Amino acid sequence: MEFLTGVKEKETLEISQILAGDYEGKQIRVKGAVHTIRNMGDVAFLVLRKREGLVQCIYEEGKSQFDIHDIKEGDTLEVSGTYKSDERAPHGFELRLDTVEVLSRPAEPMPLMISKWKMNTSLEAKLNHRAVALRNLRERAVFRIQEGITRGFRDFLYGQGFTEIHTPKLGAKSAEGGANLFKLEYFHRPAILQQSPQFYKQMMVGVFDRVFETAPVFRAEKHNTKRHLNEYTSLDFEMGYIDGFEDIMAMETGFLQYTMKLLSESYGEELRILGITLPKVDKIPAVRFDEAKQRVAEKYNRQFRNPFDLEPEEEHLIGEYFKEEFDSDFVFVTHYPSKKRPFYAMDDPADPTYTLSFDLLYKGLEITTGGQRIHDYDKLMEKIEKRGMETEGMEHYLSAFKHGMPPHGGLGIGLERLTMQLIGEDNVREATLFPRDLSRLEP
Repeated sequence: MEFLTGVKEKETLEISQILAGDYEGKQIRVKGAVHTIRNMGDVAFLVLRKREGLVQCIYEEGKSQFDIHDIKEGDTLEVSGTYKSDERAPHGFELRLDTVEVLSRPAEPMPLMISKWKMNTSLEAKLNHRAVALRNLRERAVFRIQEGITRGFRDFLYGQGFTEIHTPKLGAKSAEGGANLFKLEYFHRPAILQQSPQFYKQMMVGVFDRVFETAPVFRAEKHNTKRHLNEYTSLDFEMGYIDGFEDIMAMETGFLQYTMKLLSESYGEELRILGITLPKVDKIPAVRFDEAKQRVAEKYNRQFRNPFDLEPEEEHLIGEYFKEEFDSDFVFVTHYPSKKRPFYAMDDPADPTYTLSFDLLYKGLEITTGGQRIHDYDKLMEKIEKRGMETEGMEHYLSAFKHGMPPHGGLGIGLERLTMQLIGEDNVREATLFPRDLSRLEP
């Protein structure tokens, strides 16, 4: 019998371990996948791909104890070699190879040139071979940045006293309503995939005061645009005992400030690979919905037909306006018309045709929707009745309000959209590991 006592210390080293030690002239062992081989005859450059980046290895005929022709792109290896500093190599060092052990070999050649800086292939080809395409350093860096955003969201909210929750994605009733629902059969009963954790996170405000979740949401919208997905990751939080919806916007501003600092300090290599300049978030302007429309109409001499919502081109022009006038990539647009907001959105007491809600636009694209919720049971029922809605399937949600709820509000951030805008892409699928849209259900 043996006992496990924790994580095993490995004899092979990771890049960060190598950089933290003094290995000049010493022999070390490293595991990785063959990213590329450049054979120069007597000398060959064998580059290994590891989770932290690339390791340059040097094969020397007559000195290295293997034949370079036996090694192929895609092999996974354990190599042994002598450390030598070299500023020209990735991370400032290389390994002069002695021995190689092949751990595995690919069954087929690579379908894409993943070792190229840019693969110069179509998005469809990258998505069709997603698991391989993501081995490209630039493609992989996108999702390290996305990790940083999610990490920033979690870490910041933990620091602000939030509790992380995990809510069901199967339900009997949607929080948002409408026809864009994925319907399914659940043990001979009708069910839907949740468009949002809205009901559950509001219910949990009565338990923990402040809650958040990072999870998938589902929208059965028949859109085929560069900004829409049918499944995406939503960064949601809900907080109680607020003084107004401005508290929600302030909390999101704090999250953005924390996250940009985190990316700058911990994801510098990925920022360099992708050529990202992080946006300034020391202060973010906020403008009323009707005022934003008026400003854009006057400056750009454009009139838009929809008085109750912002059209995509209108969002783009609002983004341009606030970049030009205030040098801000972000802008909060507040007080959206009640007609276009869900029943739980609190109306503005000064003018009930508008709500105490907002969207956050980033470079002219909506990445967040949020606001203050109705917390009084009678007022909530009044609005439900006014809209001619049925309460069937909402009994448990409404029960929380029957038994008292604090003033509260929250938001949902589209992770893929935020990532797309940050990395400077124009198609949200570039920032989605495995996109789900009208035409794609695999891989």
